[in-house]
Amino acid sequence: MSEVVRNPEVLGGLPVFRGTRVPIRNLFDYIVRGGTVEVFLEDFPTVSFEQVRQVLQAAEVAVEGHAA
Repeated sequence: MSEVVRNPEVLGGLPVFRGTRVPIRNLFDYIVRGGTVEVFLEDFPTVSFEQVRQVLQAAEVAVEGHAA
């Protein structure tokens, strides 16, 4: 089961963490700005570490799949 969901009724269809209204983009914004997963999880307590791990792992696979 994917930890990323899209629903037009939730934030206009932005990809969010399953069971939350937290956009996936927020995680990547934190990382790009030098933030940590720990701080992200403190700021968004409805998101679990396992959800973050799965999203980051899926991003890694997607990037590796496009590298040639």
